[in-house]
Amino acid sequence: MRVAYQGEPGAYSEAAALAFDAGATPLACLSFEAVFQAVQDGTAARGILPMENTIGGSIHRNYDLLVEHELPIVGEVQLKVDHCLLALPGVRFEDVRRVHSHPQALAQCEKFLQGLTGVEIAAVYDTAGGAKLIREGNLRSDAAIASARAAQVFDLHILKRSIQDFDANITRFFVIARQAIPEGADKTSIVFALPSEPGSLFKALSVFALRGIDLTKLESRPIRGRAWEYMFYADLAAPRDDMQCGRALVNLAEFARWVRTLGTYKAAKEVSVPAPETAAP
Repeated sequence: MRVAYQGEPGAYSEAAALAFDAGATPLACLSFEAVFQAVQDGTAARGILPMENTIGGSIHRNYDLLVEHELPIVGEVQLKVDHCLLALPGVRFEDVRRVHSHPQALAQCEKFLQGLTGVEIAAVYDTAGGAKLIREGNLRSDAAIASARAAQVFDLHILKRSIQDFDANITRFFVIARQAIPEGADKTSIVFALPSEPGSLFKALSVFALRGIDLTKLESRPIRGRAWEYMFYADLAAPRDDMQCGRALVNLAEFARWVRTLGTYKAAKEVSVPAPETAAP
């Protein structure tokens, strides 16, 4: 199975793709939009997208893309993230004057970066992309925050390991496909918009509370093109075809401006770590 991901080989999304399916063939894409396109046109059977990190929070662009495209969520992966500071062989820690990484990774290592003196922080499109930049440019005063696997791929030296602010650094990924796969589902993701009137959110949440359905996530996002109007993303701890869940969504649709199911799928029960073949020794 070919699984599209955003980034370079050695990116955490590549590790998540292999955690989802150890026999998968990862397909690197330059952007999150390209991941959706690869699935849409059949270049890849699945796409994998980082959605939320326990330190950095949500990747909002991917939530917006789920609404813009008609590709259902069919799976979930939780991946342990361990950030390393990488540089060219022979470069010392004190030689580093610039650090490259994805904005999410930079946010996850904020305390470490604040402790550096005279070092410029540079955001790039991908953690492994920062490592690639250093190798291809032979940048001897630069370092990248990326995975140990990226150090292998781009022949870099690990200056420091586990530089994230908190040990419990976990990223949650969604798996998308062209068609829904409801078998074995125990979780449902939805998005909805409400009229701007008193009590509308209270009523929306009550349709789940009164039926004993747990909301494991609730987040608002601006509706593009409509100033100060919002949509709400919610994860429900129930499959879409569960009778109580179905009734709750019908009830919600009675007063919401609109409701859409983004996917019903099997929730990740454990936190995955990069497979042995994708981890540095």
